[in-house]
Amino acid sequence: MTRRAVTELRRLRPDPPGGDTEARLEQLSDRERDVLRLLAQGLSNTGISERLVLSESTVKTHVSRILLKLSCENRVQAALFAHQAGLLG
Repeated sequence: MTRRAVTELRRLRPDPPGGDTEARLEQLSDRERDVLRLLAQGLSNTGISERLVLSESTVKTHVSRILLKLSCENRVQAALFAHQAGLLG
């Protein structure tokens, strides 16, 4: 798992000057940020739906939109992005 995370981290490009991270985050709704935080903590769609009291299909929709808006190919990249952006504190 660690090797996979490091590989994905290397694939992410560092932010260019001008704050690409912030611009990408601004595209997300408040609820999408909530979902991203929980995704980055390793929760499954079921876990996220239970925590946020949403249907699992709604969570899947949020995850799909997050991946699209952040230009991430998968959940691992989105989680790494959240960590790099400091969303987890």
